[in-house]
Amino acid sequence: MEDYIAHYSSPLGGMTLASDGTALTGLWFNGQKYFADTLKEVQTLNPHLPVFDLTRQWLDIYFSGKEPTFTPPLLLQGSPFRKQVWQLLLEIPYGRTMTYGELARKLQCKSAQAVGGAVGHNPISLIIPCHRVIGADGSLTGYAGGVERKASLLKLESNK
Repeated sequence: MEDYIAHYSSPLGGMTLASDGTALTGLWFNGQKYFADTLKEVQTLNPHLPVFDLTRQWLDIYFSGKEPTFTPPLLLQGSPFRKQVWQLLLEIPYGRTMTYGELARKLQCKSAQAVGGAVGHNPISLIIPCHRVIGADGSLTGYAGGVERKASLLKLESNK
């Protein structure tokens, strides 16, 4: 089985999309921390997969300042704990934020740091909204795509 990749040009920089051919398996800002760390070695550039078309449509809506009303098919690849964290991220409403501690409490996990590690390794940026997780004091701590991008994404969502 191989991975398929495609590219998207966002207002905040180039992005790489990855798929198993059916579902989205990755979405990263080019060069971000942990960029493409879940990709297999064999990759085929295939920008015409239906899941890539849906993802580009989602991104176009998102970057126009609107909340997308659908989610492309996703395939989460990671440990059971990370998958649990990423599922919880999907529940954070557009334009809202949650702290690492709040996530830890919802997961009944004693370590906000462990939750932070899972959030940071999210392979599907934006659609799984790790940018909506902030520090306990409201600070924009950590974002694999860069804190400046995190600030821009949160600003975009606040202008609903």
